[in-house]
Order: sequence, then structure tokens, then C-alpha cells
Amino acid sequence: FVTIKTRKLVFLSLFAAMLCIVSPFSLPIGVIPISLATFAMYIAASVLGASGTISVLVYVLIGAVGVPVFSGGLGGIDRLVGPTGGYIVGFIPCTLIAGLIIDRFENRKIAYPIAMIAGTAVLYALGTIWFIILMGKSGTPYTLGAALMTCVVPFLIGDAIKIAAASTVGFVLRKTLCKHTAKIKN
Repeated sequence: FVTIKTRKLVFLSLFAAMLCIVSPFSLPIGVIPISLATFAMYIAASVLGASGTISVLVYVLIGAVGVPVFSGGLGGIDRLVGPTGGYIVGFIPCTLIAGLIIDRFENRKIAYPIAMIAGTAVLYALGTIWFIILMGKSGTPYTLGAALMTCVVPFLIGDAIKIAAASTVGFVLRKTLCKHTAKIKN
């Protein structure tokens, strides 16, 4: 039986709520929209480490049951099985990978952007493969090059900015929360 301390449960809930609040705000630039979901996910991984994955999983499940928390204020299982579903599902391993690296090297500021880049590479791979498969089944096949130009290239600069910001904010938040938590325990 796994027990979760109240403080940890509050943080997990808070980050799930943050994802649900910021993710619907998006900029539709094509098939794949720009949203703040990745930024919130990076912050969750920074502050909570690998356990931040639970917050992301809760967010995905809330959206899957129909609550409009995905980009554009949409929700439902059809979002997960649609062309962008691989990216939504990909948030889970992205957060896990980033969180595991941050947990291992939490005192090294350089670990934060490296962790987020590693997680994002997996996110891009899963989402792009999913996109290619689903678009092929729908009768609109995409080559790998065309899919990358649609699903990855337009997001590189924005994701780099999100990673830079989340690395800085996440590092400071994690240190601050750890310091204050230590004071509370004493």
C-alpha cells in the first residue's frame, strides 16, 4: 500500500489543476495548436520530479472523460484517438523522463533544460508517429518529412523558450519549496 503525504497530494493536485487551467488556452496554427500545456508540464516535472507524472496522468484522464481541458477548450476520448492524441498521451512519458533526470541531478541547474529536452524528444517522437499513422488511416498520408514540418518544426522555437523559462522557474521553485519544507519539518 502506497501512502502519499498530504503536502505531496496537495502539490500533485495543484499541478493537475494548473494543467487543466492553462492548457485550453491555445493558438491554432494548423493541425497541432500551440498551448501552455508543455510549460505547465515542465514546471510539474521540475518541482515534483518523476511524481509530477501523476499530475499529468490526472490531467489526461480528466480530459479523456470529457472535461474541456485540452487545447482549444476541448475534451473527450476523441481528442486522444485523434491526430493530436499522441502528443497528449506523450505528455506522460515526457514528464516521467524529465522528472527522473531532474530527481537524479536536482542540484545541477543544467540538468533541468537537458531533462526537458530529453522528454520533449520522446513527446515529439510519439506524437509524430501517432499523427502519421492516424492521418494515413484517414486517407491523408504524411511522409515523415511532411509530418515533422507540420508537427515539430513550427514548435521548436516556442518549446525552446518554454524550456528556458521553465528551467529557471522550476529550479528556483524546487529549491524554495525544499527549503521551506525543511523548515516546517524542524
